[in-house]
Amino acid sequence: MTLDGFDSGRTARITSVNWAILAEDEGKRLQALGVDEGAEVAIVHRGVFGTRDPLALRIGNMTIAIRRAHAAAIEVEAA
Repeated sequence: MTLDGFDSGRTARITSVNWAILAEDEGKRLQALGVDEGAEVAIVHRGVFGTRDPLALRIGNMTIAIRRAHAAAIEVEAA
């Protein structure tokens, strides 16, 4: 399952990231923020308008915002 379809409030572990569909600079930014295989994440908030963009993720002690298009490149499993 990809992160964009994962339920809010539940914790997931990233199993893989499809770096090929992300722009190089976007991929580097996500890696610098801790988005990589093995990291535990939780969706803490979704945008309120039609696209439900952006997603607020908790990674460790940080909360970051990513686009749903980026979340679609991230495969997760329930932790």
